[in-house]
Amino acid sequence: MAGKLIRCNFLYVFTFFIFFVTLYLHFLRNDFSVVFSDQFYPTTITSSIANLVLHENFPFSSFPIPAVSILMPDWEIYVIIDYPYFHQSDFYCVFDTGEETPAVPVAELPFPPRSVLKCDFPKMARRISPFKQPRLRGSSVNGYYRNSPSPELLQWTFLVYDSLTTDNDVVLFVKGLNKRRGNNRKPAELTCIFGDAVRTAVTSSAQEVFRCKPPDNLAGKEPIKVSIEIAGPSPAVVPSIAYYTPPRLISSQKKAKLCACTMVYNVAKFLREWILYHSRIGVEKFILYDNGSDDNLATIVNELVEEGYDVKTHFWVWPKTQEGGFSHSVIFAKDSCSWMIYIDIDEFVYSPSWSNLTQPSTSLLPSMLPNLEEGDDIAQITIPCYEFGPSNQKEHPTTGVIQGYNCRMRKENRHKSIVLLSAVDDSLLNVIHHFKLKTGYNVKKLNAFEMVVNHYKFQAWPEFKAKFRRRVSTYVVDWTKPSNLGSNDRTPGLGYNPIEPIGWKSKFCEVYDNGLKDLTHTWSIVEFVAPSEYQMPWLK
Repeated sequence: MAGKLIRCNFLYVFTFFIFFVTLYLHFLRNDFSVVFSDQFYPTTITSSIANLVLHENFPFSSFPIPAVSILMPDWEIYVIIDYPYFHQSDFYCVFDTGEETPAVPVAELPFPPRSVLKCDFPKMARRISPFKQPRLRGSSVNGYYRNSPSPELLQWTFLVYDSLTTDNDVVLFVKGLNKRRGNNRKPAELTCIFGDAVRTAVTSSAQEVFRCKPPDNLAGKEPIKVSIEIAGPSPAVVPSIAYYTPPRLISSQKKAKLCACTMVYNVAKFLREWILYHSRIGVEKFILYDNGSDDNLATIVNELVEEGYDVKTHFWVWPKTQEGGFSHSVIFAKDSCSWMIYIDIDEFVYSPSWSNLTQPSTSLLPSMLPNLEEGDDIAQITIPCYEFGPSNQKEHPTTGVIQGYNCRMRKENRHKSIVLLSAVDDSLLNVIHHFKLKTGYNVKKLNAFEMVVNHYKFQAWPEFKAKFRRRVSTYVVDWTKPSNLGSNDRTPGLGYNPIEPIGWKSKFCEVYDNGLKDLTHTWSIVEFVAPSEYQMPWLK
C-alpha cells in the first residue's frame, strides 16, 4: 500500500513538473534567449573597425536591419532589404528561438531597388506556429534588443511578387490565386489596390498574371505598394512585396528583329556555347531570367558583353514561375525586340537545309520569319524538338553539348516557338513556350525537315541530376514528389529520387544524329588548332 502511494505521489509530481515547464516555455518563448548564453542576444554593439566599415557601406543606423521575409520551398527564407546592390556576406538571420543561419545575397529587385538574401529556416524555429520572420544582423554586431514581437513570415504560396506598368495598365504577378492550369478566377472577383485606398478594376486573370486599370493621379515620390483584394463576405488582400512602377521609358536603341529568352539556373558552363551558336545564325539579343544562380553566371555574362554580345540578365528568383517569367518578358522586351524565340539553354535551333553551307549567316533564322508587311498573318511559328540522350557520356563533354551528344530518341517531342511580341494576347497566357495570340493572328507549325530544336535533355548523369533541384514550370509537379508518375514531363524509368538508373549513359538512344555536330565542325566557327585537332569557339 505504501509503495503504491509513493508511486502515485511521484507520478503526480512528475506530471505537475511537465505541466509547469510547458506553460513556462509557452508564455516565455518570445524571450527564449534568456536561457541561452549572451552570444545570441547581448545588449551591446561593438565599435570595431569591421563595424565602421559596415556602416560606411550599409546606410542603416539601427539594428535589426529593416526587412521583410518570405518562406520559400525547401525551408528556405528570402529576406528583402531596401538596399540595392548588396553584396555583404557576413550577415545572419536570427530567429526567436535564438538560432542563427547565414544570410547570403542572391539577387536584386529592380523597383524600388532592393536586395534579396537567402537563409535556411532552422528546425527549432519551424516548431513555433505561426512561423515568425527572422531579424537580420551583421556579424560585427553582437546583438540587439527584441522590443516587439516578430511578424509572421509571408508565404510564397500566396503572394504578389512583381509588377510592371505598361502604357495602358498595370500588370501584377501573383502566386496562389489561379492554382490550376485553365482554372482562372474571374476578373470581377478581384480588385487592385494601390497604397491604402486607391482601387481599380482587374481586367484580365490568367495563370499568375493579372492586369489592372491604372490608378489616377498617384502623387508622391515614395514607392506605392500594390496588391489584389479577393471579393467575398470577408474580403481578403493578398500579401505583397510588389510596388507600382512608373511607365518605362522607351529605349532609343534600334529594335532587334530577333531575340532569345530563356530561364536559367547555374548554367555558366553551358552559356557561351548557346550564345555563340545562336548569335551566328541570327539572334541579336539574349535575355536571361536568372532563377537564383549561385555559380559564376555573372562572370560569363560580363565576358560575353565585353566581347560585343548583347546579353542582359533579369533577376527572377521566384521558383516554378517559368510561365510568369515569359509573360513578364513580353512586356519587358517589347520595345527592344520584334520577335522572340523561347528555348532552354540545352536547346539549339537547326535546319537540315543548312547542311551544305560552309559558313554560318546571321540571316539564317530571320529569313524563316513571316513577313507581316506583305499581308502575312502568321505571328508564331512552332518548331519540333528531338530529345538527345547521354550518348555514353559520364560527365559534361569538354567540347560542349553539340559535339558531345549525338544519339537521340526517334520520335518528336513537343514544340518550341518564335513569336511576334506585339501579337501576344493581352492575357499573356503561355504554355510550354507557346503563347496565345490576339484575334486575327495565326500559328504556323514547321516540320522537322524545315527546322528542328536539338534538345540535349538527358545529359550525363551529374548534369541531369540537377533537374531534380529545379523544375521551373508553374504547373509541373516536382520530380522529388511521388505523384503524377505517369506525366510526360517525367523521365521514363526514373522515379522520384535522384539516383542514377542502371545503364543511364546508354539510355534514350534510338537514332544517331550528327547533323548539327557535323555542321558546326564544318563552319568557320570551328578553329583548327592542328590538322587532326579542332577547337570550338566557346572553349576559351
